[in-house]
Amino acid sequence: MTTSMFDLSGKTAAISGATRGIGRAMALALAEAGADVALLQRSAQQVEVKEEIERLGRTCHIIPCDLEDADQVKAAVPDVVERFGSLDILVNNAGIQRRSPSVDFLEEDWDSVLNVNLKTVWLLCQQAGRYMVPRQKGKIINVASLLSFQGGFTVPAYAAAKGGVAQLTKALSNEWAKHHVNVNAIVPGYIATEMNTALMNDPVRSRQILDRIPSGRWGIPDDFKGTVVYLASDASNYVNGHLLAVDGGWLGR
Repeated sequence: MTTSMFDLSGKTAAISGATRGIGRAMALALAEAGADVALLQRSAQQVEVKEEIERLGRTCHIIPCDLEDADQVKAAVPDVVERFGSLDILVNNAGIQRRSPSVDFLEEDWDSVLNVNLKTVWLLCQQAGRYMVPRQKGKIINVASLLSFQGGFTVPAYAAAKGGVAQLTKALSNEWAKHHVNVNAIVPGYIATEMNTALMNDPVRSRQILDRIPSGRWGIPDDFKGTVVYLASDASNYVNGHLLAVDGGWLGR
């Protein structure tokens, strides 16, 4: 049956940035579809999402992973495999933002954004690929951005990093598709999350953004549940190197 194509029972998924917002919604969706979930996060004290997943009857472990510590990032995938016995799905969701006019943008902010939003994605993808490619199966889902396509304002590092995520997704897909490892990306539009608080609180920019969204509303984290399950499941087995926009139609304007 078609519905069985979306069943993730028996799969192990690892996801970063799942303590709130889009990441939390995606982690819960993967669990609701049947997957056990590894939460890659800095603090082992933030257990709310872990407890929600366990209430669904799934196994969930927090894998300590400070995304600004390359050694911890490199160890995360091996830790997941050791703890769960396998890794079938990797979701690179975590990201940070820094806003400033480009002429004043601090070098340390540039380095932080590029390291967390691009280098860490690359390192986790590489570690996952080293596990998945020899086994000839796996799903990697990166989280890109509208700024993978557009330049934005006062966010040069974020735009550069998310442009890199889009190209990295395509590059890895070109190499790994023949090994039955699907590498794709989700492209969020303007979503009502903590990262966009400044925009939502700016009456001028908020109205400008809303006026351009054909669906007439900002997105919410639950809008990503079906998308992540689709890309993690057998339903997307012939989808490779794709950037799937969840943006209420923004990119079509």
